[in-house]
Amino acid sequence: MNSPSSAPDSNSPNETPQEFSIDALARETGSTVRNIRAYQDRGLLPPPERRGRRGIYNDAHLSRLRIINRLLERGYTLSNIGELIESWESGNDIGHLLGLETAVASPWTDELPDYLTMPQLLRKFGGQFSKRALDKAVALDVIRPEGMRYRVPSPRMLHAGAELVAAGIPLEDMLDVVAQLRENVEQASDAMVRLVAHHVFDRYGEGQLPPSDDMPELADLIWRLRPLVEMAVLPEVARAMAKAADQHLGDRLAQVLDHLHDAE
Repeated sequence: MNSPSSAPDSNSPNETPQEFSIDALARETGSTVRNIRAYQDRGLLPPPERRGRRGIYNDAHLSRLRIINRLLERGYTLSNIGELIESWESGNDIGHLLGLETAVASPWTDELPDYLTMPQLLRKFGGQFSKRALDKAVALDVIRPEGMRYRVPSPRMLHAGAELVAAGIPLEDMLDVVAQLRENVEQASDAMVRLVAHHVFDRYGEGQLPPSDDMPELADLIWRLRPLVEMAVLPEVARAMAKAADQHLGDRLAQVLDHLHDAE
């Protein structure tokens, strides 16, 4: 079967290709190292690029593995999946399919994760990282345990949290607000993506793949959707913050001004 490098470039021009070790690829897809090697042995997943003794996997491997996982969830056997992949490649459609999968499944942010040890986390939060706060942060995937350190998917979010803690806001209370925000954002995101799925993908029929010729255009649509979503969401966040600030802080500021006026 074709290697990932033989497929058309499925990344957006502005995206930096990702690289993974086999362990990182397994974590990213919720798979196991053993399964990945089994898929390679069966020809379902192309071998990695060899760099010395290391095997390096890329975005094409990530997309292919996600397709395999989704087909397994739908009840397909590995033999069925092998036949589908062989059919796609025979028709030269696999590159377009992977391009569409990459557009859908790639991170919707250009932010790169960071890694911190527990002592580094404690220093960053001035020692105010209790076991209870740690459990909440892990449950929210604000940080993710990986061996002897923690993966930080969004360093910007962690930095903002540290600044607010330094301003006197308890970390646990802040994480409770993050949980509320997460729920609301996920509901809005779900509604927006359902809108795209209904008006763009449903025209091909339920469970049907778009024609190969349409896949590049659909992938381009998904890539263009990313900045459009940010442009739509940020003004709404700003509007909501202005409303909340006026409601909760405006009265207090007015009281301070009244007090100063009375003291004159």
